[in-house]
Amino acid sequence: MKLSSSSFPHGAPIPGTHAFCVMAPPEAGHVAFAPNRNPHLVWEDVPEGTRSFALLAHDPDVPSVGDDVNQEGKTVPADLPRVDFFHWVLVDIDPARREIRAGEDSDGVTPRGKPVGASPLGVRGRNDYTAWFSGDAEMGGVYGGYDGPCPPWNDARLHHYHFTLYALDVPSLGLSGEFGGEEVRGAMQGHVLAEATWTGSYTLNPDL
Repeated sequence: MKLSSSSFPHGAPIPGTHAFCVMAPPEAGHVAFAPNRNPHLVWEDVPEGTRSFALLAHDPDVPSVGDDVNQEGKTVPADLPRVDFFHWVLVDIDPARREIRAGEDSDGVTPRGKPVGASPLGVRGRNDYTAWFSGDAEMGGVYGGYDGPCPPWNDARLHHYHFTLYALDVPSLGLSGEFGGEEVRGAMQGHVLAEATWTGSYTLNPDL
């Protein structure tokens, strides 16, 4: 199975159009909200017997400790251990589908998040901005669907974003409610016929 995108070349920087945040002008602070449009994805060479697809987009370069994140006068060291952060969790995608258009799942930052559950593309899960904004009076909520990159502006490591499509031998993973990427990984065990990945990079650190 092959996955590709017209939004950015494989391995290249992700345009700010598809990010949650972009660098702000110096007089306006470090970052500003971005268009937050999901990138275009298209796939082919689907294996016989595919009964649904699942899509996960994750960043494996997120700091495991947040003490220095976005703190003036500090830098998040490149060698700090890292963890996964899920930006897009989508399951039970129609097996006849072969494309997701740019902006079809997300077109703008939605304070408190887009809804989880059934959507025209499939069933949306919870992305990890849910935990990031927990307790924030203006932004806190459950974030469903796609929300793009917004890595720490003081991180010394370039972040990478892996969009992985899975062809599955079941019509549904049976997930509902506020499920996340790890729950999808668990539910897919033993059901993956093929997978394909498209990767981009992103940073808000002007020194990178």
